[in-house]
Amino acid sequence: MSEDTIRLVTIGRMLQRRWRLLAVLTAVGALVGYGVSALFPPRYTATASVLLPGQWEERELLTQAYLATSSTVVDRTAATLRWAGGGGEVRDRVSAKVADGNVIRISGTAESPERAQQLTDRLAQQFVTFAARVTGDGTDPKAATGPEALRERVEQTHRRITELAQAADPGRTVESVQARTSLEKLRTALETAVKKLDEADPATHKAGMVVMGPAARPASAAPPTTGHLVAGGAALAFLLAVVGHLTAARANRRPRTGADIAAALGSPLLGTVDVPAERPAAGRGPAGWPRRFLGLDTRWDVPTPLASGDETSRRVRYRRVCARLRSQHPSARRLLAVVPAGDEVARRAAERLAAETRGDAATPAGRGHPVLRVVDVAMAQPMVPDRDAESGVLVVISAGCWTAGELAGVAGACADGGHEIVGVVVAGAVRSHPTPTPERPAENATLALAVPGQAGGAE
Repeated sequence: MSEDTIRLVTIGRMLQRRWRLLAVLTAVGALVGYGVSALFPPRYTATASVLLPGQWEERELLTQAYLATSSTVVDRTAATLRWAGGGGEVRDRVSAKVADGNVIRISGTAESPERAQQLTDRLAQQFVTFAARVTGDGTDPKAATGPEALRERVEQTHRRITELAQAADPGRTVESVQARTSLEKLRTALETAVKKLDEADPATHKAGMVVMGPAARPASAAPPTTGHLVAGGAALAFLLAVVGHLTAARANRRPRTGADIAAALGSPLLGTVDVPAERPAAGRGPAGWPRRFLGLDTRWDVPTPLASGDETSRRVRYRRVCARLRSQHPSARRLLAVVPAGDEVARRAAERLAAETRGDAATPAGRGHPVLRVVDVAMAQPMVPDRDAESGVLVVISAGCWTAGELAGVAGACADGGHEIVGVVVAGAVRSHPTPTPERPAENATLALAVPGQAGGAE
């Protein structure tokens, strides 16, 4: 699988074989999310809207939104609420953003709906008051230096010019005519200046900001709520479990084909044999119940075992392997059948090969041919018995269980014991056929290795 792309069939196989494990991990993730929610109390968020009448550009609205959460407005809000943390605590609880229609939405977050509503209302009020002072739209006459104050002074000057014009001599002297003309020019100049001032500063046409009602009291907690954290923990645990399975399967560098295994051992492949699949013995006791329940006793990253033929077809495979071994090494008399320790499939296949040789030992044609002796080898520290009367080693192994380094270690142990690996047999688990079949092969089946009737032929 390390060289194949991850397909939907692979994910489906994983979900089918490990769904109990995934369900348990998802439940654990949900419990972790619930525990995290207990550490963080629920928060409630209230929102108030402030309307900005008139024509406003986008950058001006963004400036007003920034002004709503400025340090000055926040500090004044904290002072009016008398919160212990001051402006630093309030600053982390408030936000402002521009909405459609020249509306700024101000939000405040607190531990209770009442405090969230109070914080939002006070912040909106302080923002409107501070913005009015900045633009000169305040109520203090001494601070009225904005465009509205200038407009009021222009109106006062206009009225004063009218009074002077009415008090002047109505055209009896040249001086009075000139005075009235100068006053009219001054009036015209003032009106022109006011008009240009209005055109140059569109903000003078903007009315004061208005808070569009008090903030509504929140009815539910703001996200992330307990439900969100529980669902997020469950989803994250499920996703990590799936990604972990796929990553582990893709990083698996164990040889899976007979050719790769034979290349790692440096010996020719004699063939493959089938072993009826059964639950491993390690998972049958009470201690193996969790592994059986979670599906850890079987591998998920290998295809589902195919249904083999009947007992006759399986026996033919064993006999063909024996025939190839006899034809390639006719002078061999005793062979070691090396099996990795813990490889139940390979162990059963090796015992079946030895049983086939014992069954043929009674026939006259079986004299003078190899005898198999099954030997278990620990893959962590492989050790093969020293060569005595054996003519070589036959390695029986299952595919996809051992790395190339472990196989190379077995080959090195065989060479260290003075043995030559004469062949490799790959064993695979298959679903046994339910129909009972005869124990002996058909008449036209290929006969194989005959074993002499020596004592201890399969030790």
